[in-house]
Amino acid sequence: MKKGQLYEGTVTKLDFPNKGTVDCGEEGMAVVKGTLPGQKISFVVSKKRSGKSQGRLKDVLEKSPLEDATPLCPHFGDCGGCTYQTMSYENQLKLKGELVKNILDNAVTSDYEFEGIQGSPNQWEYRNKMEFSFGDEYKDGPLALGLHKKGSFHDIVTARECKIVNSDYNKILSCILDYMSERNVAYYHKMRHDGFLRHLLIRRGVKTGEIVVALVTSSDPEEMKKADLQGLVEEIKGLDLQCKLCGILHIINDGVADTVQSDETRVLFGEDVIYEELLGLKFKISTFSFFQTNSLGAEVLYSKAREYVGETKDKLIFDLYSGTGTIAQILAPVAKKVVGVEIVEEAVEAAKVNAKFNGLSNCEFIAGDVLKVIDDIEDKPDLIVLDPPRDGINPKALKKIIDYGVDRLVYISCKPTSLARDLEMLQECGYRVVKASAVDMFPNTVHVETVCLLSLNS
Repeated sequence: MKKGQLYEGTVTKLDFPNKGTVDCGEEGMAVVKGTLPGQKISFVVSKKRSGKSQGRLKDVLEKSPLEDATPLCPHFGDCGGCTYQTMSYENQLKLKGELVKNILDNAVTSDYEFEGIQGSPNQWEYRNKMEFSFGDEYKDGPLALGLHKKGSFHDIVTARECKIVNSDYNKILSCILDYMSERNVAYYHKMRHDGFLRHLLIRRGVKTGEIVVALVTSSDPEEMKKADLQGLVEEIKGLDLQCKLCGILHIINDGVADTVQSDETRVLFGEDVIYEELLGLKFKISTFSFFQTNSLGAEVLYSKAREYVGETKDKLIFDLYSGTGTIAQILAPVAKKVVGVEIVEEAVEAAKVNAKFNGLSNCEFIAGDVLKVIDDIEDKPDLIVLDPPRDGINPKALKKIIDYGVDRLVYISCKPTSLARDLEMLQECGYRVVKASAVDMFPNTVHVETVCLLSLNS
């Protein structure tokens, strides 16, 4: 295969998350992202490394047998998200379950039980948090507000009818886009580092029906004057929303990176927090709090984790990589004590507030890197829950965790390939995988969560 040339072939298998192996007959094999098993595709070879070819998808010439649905979202194809919409939800779950099982089958060295995959209670309108970007749909085009165009770092697809969020999000997005377009307010150019409008962040409590809106901009004084944010507040307040509008925020961010962060946060209306309920507990969520983006799916995930944790009476539990302490607080009512460790200080402060809010006095939350912090904790755990970021656990930290020698470990992973890598060390050090389950927290996308129960061989 030659770089830059067009080829056709059939996708014979899929590796997580979306890497399809394409058989082009005598011309060879290639890996092409964004494909499905059974599709016949055309692609352009973009890289050749160590004799292996990587391609960029050009067209789907024949659909996969798994593709049995018509995309619900009008932005499908242009938008870079929700690439599984051509499959029924049943087929999405089947594919994700098989991908996770294949990864675990190759990683687990003894017999274990794979319990299959549990779906999200809602396939649509499930996200409680969404970050939209300002930009243009093409160079020097009109103002856009939405999500990145498929395969593009710069172009933005205006998502007025996004289907994975509540319809109130779309009303708010359209209101803000039209308001700023009428005033010719400039978006922030990522390459030139000038302009004003950067992001729109919306958070909603699915159970409580509360919603908060945050507009992220630069500090450009001329554009800020032109934007007239108090006028925008009145426009948003006048919308016919299903949810209770709790707050409108203005976040100023002059950082170079294309991320949502705050140099200063101004409350233009109401409060800067909302509340959400999970498994009978209530959680206070601020603008930047980490919280699972699928509230009802999180209940499924945490219920499975709690099931795997098992008997907790009179036991001391470590919740490592604890975020805002959701798992810790779910386990605390039936445990002796739970110690949570999280590197993000704001998340730790939120965890402390929420624990107090829920009347839990047996939770301790510590801010810091797990690798360093656990050396200073005097408590010794009876069992450990792990919920690390996508890249998994630092091997040095994992070794320290293993050295506690607890009988049971529950590992929650948002990237099964990272889990597989960490299982290698865990098994080498005497742990056995007892059972595992996949949970779909992100319908219509390639992402999937995995919960794994490990027991120490005695």
